[in-house]
Amino acid sequence: MTSTASASADVVIVGGAVMGSSTAYHLLADSGFKGRVIVIEKDPTYQLSASALSAASIRQQYSSAVNIRISLHGIQFLRNIGEHLAVDGDKPAIDLKEGGYLYCATEAGAAVLVENQALQEAEGADILLMDPAALKARFPWLNVEDLQCGTWGRTGEGWFDGWGLLQAFRKKARSLGAEYVKGEVAEVEKEGAQIVAVRLKDGTRIACGALINCAGSGGRALAAMAGLHIPVQAKRRYVFTFTCRDKVENCPLLIDVSGAYVRPEGEGFICGASPEADVDPDWHDDNPASQDIDFSFFEEFIWPSLAHRVPAFEAIKPGRAWAGPYDMCLLDHNAIIGQAGEARNFYLCNGFSGHGLQQAPAVGRGLSELIVHGGYRTLDLSELGYERVVANRPLLERNVI
Repeated sequence: MTSTASASADVVIVGGAVMGSSTAYHLLADSGFKGRVIVIEKDPTYQLSASALSAASIRQQYSSAVNIRISLHGIQFLRNIGEHLAVDGDKPAIDLKEGGYLYCATEAGAAVLVENQALQEAEGADILLMDPAALKARFPWLNVEDLQCGTWGRTGEGWFDGWGLLQAFRKKARSLGAEYVKGEVAEVEKEGAQIVAVRLKDGTRIACGALINCAGSGGRALAAMAGLHIPVQAKRRYVFTFTCRDKVENCPLLIDVSGAYVRPEGEGFICGASPEADVDPDWHDDNPASQDIDFSFFEEFIWPSLAHRVPAFEAIKPGRAWAGPYDMCLLDHNAIIGQAGEARNFYLCNGFSGHGLQQAPAVGRGLSELIVHGGYRTLDLSELGYERVVANRPLLERNVI
């Protein structure tokens, strides 16, 4: 589109990474939807998107039922992705590895882990509660001396190719008629409480019946253009890689009591952690400094924590590292999904706090159901709605990585 161009669509989605593309796919795959979908993406390479730069994993080990249900839906979708997202007989592959998550707890954290596991099991997740002897028997390389218990996802948890998932959703959405436009929204036009159009920086105007905010690290700014405040801040997260001299067989995605995590990746491992709140750096797409990596965080915190938990990690060879955006919901570390206040044709899909890739199948479907059918049909996601933000009613998630 040129600077003098104009267009209209029944649904305009801002942000074409995994959430935007999942939503576009689910809309166009719904037999009840006959409209036009335009996806606006400022960077079609997605090189700075959370979808491309995250650790790409899926778990059911949450403390809230809605998140457990979302990921149970997600794992079924990922297991059958070749059937869902095939295009002209070409079935995508995302190399799903169900190696499980292993949460560790000392005496101080054991009660929370036990309570969470009971909820997870009640919801149908295959999560085992293990005492130190059982942990040592299954993971002989694990230091259990200071542990009271652990929970491990026997099935349904693991990791996959996040870039592959993004591209599979995007390719399928395009095959169904989604139109992807390169551009950045500069203005949201409203008539009363109704959103009527977006205007891009090049002057292009796109009228819309509904607008969906899947803008990732730009989600708060887009909401502000529509007159809405959402408590979402893009933070910077680091992913570090290393290889280990000794074998660590059947390693799951391990979350240490310190908060550091590690999982296998090829012949080596990737790892990371969330910094303390007072030293947690922001992320800005347009600032190259946001991509800077604090290697001291690995050397002074992550590595010592992991070497304590897995003594074999005392002898490692560090590899490449990268930084990426982490769209944190400051209210409760849970996503904000659904209709936004008085603007009933404005839909939020923001603040996933590191859960985006695994939640994309359920959230994309849920948003499409809201638009096409006026309500959730497959999974009720209303607990994650904007209403809790207005009421300052957090849905606290205790299992935050």
